[in-house]
Amino acid sequence: MDLHLHTPASSDYQEPDVSCLDILYRSEARNLDIMAFTDHNTIAGYRKMQEEIQQLEFLERSGRITSEEESRLREYRRLLKKILVLPGFEFSATLGFHILGIFPPEKPVREIEHLLLSLNIPSDQLDAGSMTVGATSDVLTAYRLIDEAGGLAIAAHANSTHGVAMRGYGFGGQTKIAYTQDPHLHALEVTDLGQRGRRATAAFFNGTKPEYPRRMHCIQGSDAHRLRTDPKDKKHLGVGDRATKVNLPVVSFEALKELFIQNDFARTRPHWPASDEEFDFIQQAREEGPSIIQDFHESMTVQGGRLYAIIADACAFANANGGTLYIGIGSEAKKLPVEISKPTAAIRRLEQELSKRISPPLACQVDQQETQGVKVIRVLVPRGEDPPYAVDDNKIYVRDEADTGLAVRDEIVQLVLRGSSAVVSPMDLEPKPAEEEETAEVGVQPPRTGVEIVEFEKRNGVSYYTMRDLRNGMVVKNVTRSSARLLWHYAISQYTALPRDLKEVQVSWQRDLGLLRVQRRGKKKRFDLVQKSPQGIRYYFGVTEDGIHGEWKRLVGGEAE
Repeated sequence: MDLHLHTPASSDYQEPDVSCLDILYRSEARNLDIMAFTDHNTIAGYRKMQEEIQQLEFLERSGRITSEEESRLREYRRLLKKILVLPGFEFSATLGFHILGIFPPEKPVREIEHLLLSLNIPSDQLDAGSMTVGATSDVLTAYRLIDEAGGLAIAAHANSTHGVAMRGYGFGGQTKIAYTQDPHLHALEVTDLGQRGRRATAAFFNGTKPEYPRRMHCIQGSDAHRLRTDPKDKKHLGVGDRATKVNLPVVSFEALKELFIQNDFARTRPHWPASDEEFDFIQQAREEGPSIIQDFHESMTVQGGRLYAIIADACAFANANGGTLYIGIGSEAKKLPVEISKPTAAIRRLEQELSKRISPPLACQVDQQETQGVKVIRVLVPRGEDPPYAVDDNKIYVRDEADTGLAVRDEIVQLVLRGSSAVVSPMDLEPKPAEEEETAEVGVQPPRTGVEIVEFEKRNGVSYYTMRDLRNGMVVKNVTRSSARLLWHYAISQYTALPRDLKEVQVSWQRDLGLLRVQRRGKKKRFDLVQKSPQGIRYYFGVTEDGIHGEWKRLVGGEAE
């Protein structure tokens, strides 16, 4: 599909003599199944096509159609039967951000024009097709009105010019969070969907960032203002030159919208017409490794507690922001997967176990996938709407980065409060961005992942620690070595081994920030950090690369934001 195509109805279209039929012909040549006309602040291009077809049909009914007109009508019918063409627009919101609004084919053009008027497009510019239309509605209002009108709200070229997630734009973190996490936003269109690595936009919005907990569907579109790529400037793409492959049960707007609402992120991938290689999303997941949103299990046998570990992970994901489990495959990317024997029976058994042992009821999707010629099982776990979720009625598990463990009292309290709220969204529970936290006494804000040991005290010879989860700011009291989960236990061990006199601690300092230790797990790094503050020394343990920001990046050898 290519959901971002312009027509000559956009004032900056580079080939004004191109017809809608020409665009359909080019779409057919690029093997597109779904396309959308998204002219700047207008529906005029799509309306022109409809009006031409209606005129040709009128001439046909009245017996006055010429052979050339009959041929055009026949081609329209053939192509529109073959390709789903969706009406839409590219809206220029306040501050110049671009948003795609895409609608079902049965949506009346007049209703879409009325929506554009509601978004403050001047009535005398409804057919202008210009990016500059004066003061319009803000981004969040546009998302909401498009969604409420039954459309898809997609942030256009989000990581590039006029995009809501482009780098270097001077608006605050809370604004950027809202613009990319809003519940009315269905997807992000990005220009680097085929890029791998931590700097790819899709990797940034994959749910591992504490400030951006909602995982976003990412697609790509050509933003074509011409039929073919400009040979003199390759940045000016043609129809279908930057398309997205989607796995749909049927080619329909409803199926596409359902995909964006669900949490199966393996059903979209970049499509390059010149090189249509099969994409192994499971192998890519293995290369990314276990995280707060995914984990791997080589088997699901009862012996050794492997089945129980899967159920505990599902419970933990439900108590967080959801996630994906892969069974029959280990996390080591170079190790061959272990095929699940009788996968159909295994899926049925796992569905029964998840249904029977996790309460309240949790609607997980369990299916069979294939990687490297081997059949494995995938479990899609949604973010639970009625936490806390428990295994066998009384064991409440939570996710701590790449590990699962039993929740302690303060975490259970927070889950109960989340579940008791009438309306809760991920936005309500996410940490404030660094520039808005109420810690003005500290020049540089703490890392955004890992744990901080806030204080400790001894009672009856036992040390009790107060821990702060840097991902969500939750403070947990009365943690002991015996009750501590893996990361907490590591933090306590490292903290107690430190000399009490800071002068004796081996620290690499940059002003008030210090690096204690770097751990490497494959390609991933974890950091133990220290910070001088007016209240004393603060210690942060197990900080992942997702939690490094600002001046901390310079400290660990990266570039500051």
